[in-house]
Amino acid sequence: MSNLINKAQKTLLGNRRKGYTLPTNNKLYPAQWNWDSAFIALGYSYFNLNYAIKEITTLLDGQWKDGMVPHILFHNPNTNYYPNYTAWNCGNKIRSSGITQPPILATILKLILDKNKISNKQTKEIKKIVKKIIRFHEWFIKFRDPKKTGLVSILHPWESGYDNSPIWDEPMAKVTIEKNLKYKRADNKLIKPDQRPLNIDYDRYVSIKNNLRKKKYNPKEIFKSSLFNVVDVGFNSLFLKANKDLIQISNKFNIETSKISNYVKVTEKNILKLYDKKKGIFFSKDIRNNKKIYIPSITNYFILFADLDNDFINNKLIKNLKNHNKNDKYFFSSIKPSHNSFEEKRYWRGPVWINCNWFIYQGLKNKDLKFSNYVKKKTIKLLEKSKFYEYFSCKNGQPMGAKNFSWSASLYLDFKISSN
Repeated sequence: MSNLINKAQKTLLGNRRKGYTLPTNNKLYPAQWNWDSAFIALGYSYFNLNYAIKEITTLLDGQWKDGMVPHILFHNPNTNYYPNYTAWNCGNKIRSSGITQPPILATILKLILDKNKISNKQTKEIKKIVKKIIRFHEWFIKFRDPKKTGLVSILHPWESGYDNSPIWDEPMAKVTIEKNLKYKRADNKLIKPDQRPLNIDYDRYVSIKNNLRKKKYNPKEIFKSSLFNVVDVGFNSLFLKANKDLIQISNKFNIETSKISNYVKVTEKNILKLYDKKKGIFFSKDIRNNKKIYIPSITNYFILFADLDNDFINNKLIKNLKNHNKNDKYFFSSIKPSHNSFEEKRYWRGPVWINCNWFIYQGLKNKDLKFSNYVKKKTIKLLEKSKFYEYFSCKNGQPMGAKNFSWSASLYLDFKISSN
């Protein structure tokens, strides 16, 4: 076992609490995050399958009665973090946020099941997990796509997982900042301010959150009245992939998924409406003004992960992807460096994120194996140089954000072990 594999395992175990794992071991993220836990479960599956399953079941313990799985679960109240549980003022069995995050649990679960022998006891637990994930996906279909377009909306930038992306600049600019806002940020005290969102962006984040809270997070009401409503390419790509994976898992256990199967057909047809033929890239859409958002984000390429059956579009995407930040030492930058919104160090506005590289690596495997292997090699090299930080400079690999970051450690294990 290499020293870094051992360090990755120790990082996860060091961040582990009672049945769940923190994104990092400091005060920056003192709770359980939705898609972080999915990545973390994948890492655990390489050395402790029971921990992997427990990570997922603990997350799903926070599922709301209507099927929604929150983006944060506050197992241990921490008033220093903002927004903490009192700022959200919601939750079912566990205090939580009132919004969600990319539904990648099914995809991660399929990867775990494909490479592990499952005991009878674990099989019973996994069947329960699958049924809860189905409820989660059906919640999206019912409440985030009321017109049945095959494309779901996010109602807060935080739901995307790439919170501070320039994709949200135009939709956020229309948000009226609530008067007399009172809150205290901790993130820009723990991490250098030039690596974190600006105060004006945070004002808008909080204003959107407060508007959702006034509606008591009622899914029908907030869809109608949200200050922010975007059909995001990356998010919908991950949902499409997860739906496909969920169908496959459910079939193994003879669990009904006809509603999801029908939805996949509509998604595969209508997601093509987000494709720009001239640019050869997909772009997100602001539902409030019905306009596309022309930001060259790496998340626009998550569509490769969704495995569209369209060789022409896939080849165009791969060609553009190879030019995304080809002149930099490390890739993929979260935003194309030539774009005026690019910032080398600021959160989701330029840095390299390991999970983005992982999605693209996975998506390239059956389309361009040589390039896929190159992405894997470059990502491993970056992690071996800079270790398990939250994000990295595309220029020189400078580690930034939180250190001992769980999903960086977890995905290193997958990059390093999965094909060995």
